[in-house]
Amino acid sequence: MEENTAARAHSAANTNDTNTNTNPDATGTQGDPAEHPLAELDIEREHVAEQQRARGSKRTNGRKGHALASILGPAFVAAVAYVDPGNVAANITSGARYGYLLVWVLVLANAMSVLIQYQSAKLGIVTGKSLPELLGERMSDAGRFMFFMQAEVIAIATDLAEVIGGAIALNLLFGMHLFVGGLVIGAISTVLLWFQGGKTHRLFEKIVIALLLVITFGFVFGLFIAPPDPGEVLRGLIPHFTTTDSVLMASSMLGATVMPHAIYLHSTLVNDHYGPGEKKPSVRQLLHGSKIDVAWALLLAGTVNVVLLIIAANSLYGMKGTDSIEGAQHAIVSVLGPVVGTIFSIGLLASSLSSTSVGTYAGSEIMHGLLRIKAPMWACRVVTLVPALIVLWFAPNPTQALVVGQVILSI
Repeated sequence: MEENTAARAHSAANTNDTNTNTNPDATGTQGDPAEHPLAELDIEREHVAEQQRARGSKRTNGRKGHALASILGPAFVAAVAYVDPGNVAANITSGARYGYLLVWVLVLANAMSVLIQYQSAKLGIVTGKSLPELLGERMSDAGRFMFFMQAEVIAIATDLAEVIGGAIALNLLFGMHLFVGGLVIGAISTVLLWFQGGKTHRLFEKIVIALLLVITFGFVFGLFIAPPDPGEVLRGLIPHFTTTDSVLMASSMLGATVMPHAIYLHSTLVNDHYGPGEKKPSVRQLLHGSKIDVAWALLLAGTVNVVLLIIAANSLYGMKGTDSIEGAQHAIVSVLGPVVGTIFSIGLLASSLSSTSVGTYAGSEIMHGLLRIKAPMWACRVVTLVPALIVLWFAPNPTQALVVGQVILSI
């Protein structure tokens, strides 16, 4: 027994000697790394880990930037509704009649639209459903039908402006009869709608955004040819009216700026932006990206609207015959030259094609959400196109029909 105890003691002593030779000394001081291969290996591992963390951080930042870029788009499609031919008619008529008087109306209306459109996008992101769908779930059958009827009136009034504006643009550019021009606009916009939905939805967004850029160039170009007086523009930011007619015109401008169908549609666009099975960013990222999307898109649309009014106030104020789009275009040609007049007409045409496509898309979503009917897009196109063609055939002054339509939208 004593021999066993001695053997165990001797073994423990040998173990302690071994540990003493391979570990730090009693004071905790590490020996030369060259004499300790394990310590050198630990240092190398830590260095590699730091490099991996740095690369991971770069990848994360890259993913964040890519995620933000992938979110942008829906607000720019919705913003097309803010620069449709109804806006052109209302803003040019306002500037030609009242000068800079109603600049403040556009600025306030655009500020309202930023808040409203973001709320619509936020609703769609958080719930995963559109505004018409949520209304349809919470209303009775009678309520859903009545709500749909007023929404359909909105869609018809909106398309009225868009088709008429496009027909006027084709008439100015090619001398085409207004009714025939309306048919051409209806046909082209229907073709554009084939790209809406599914895997081609991103292509639809890109086409609409490209048309929005054409609109911006077409309407802003004239501002550089004849710059306005900054003092007069600033005085137009002071809220006031002069006559009853100026109040009616302000209502038309409000209806042309804060478009009801764009509010319905934006809650759909944020979800349709991603195809089936496509991975979405987190809700927090989507909300952050949507704020940026809405701010930039509506800043662009608001700038176009203010520029239209300023051009009319600066170059067309007091001139006779400028209370119609045709008269305004002829006046622009006489004052600013044929190049500016042609670019203006091209901007008007792009405005019509993009906005009428978006308007029909909105009408389809409203019908689907409220009536739970998924009607073919061409059927929605026909429903809103026919009234516009009737107006083009019978109305002596289509531009006046545009202005009245915007007043209906403001209500």
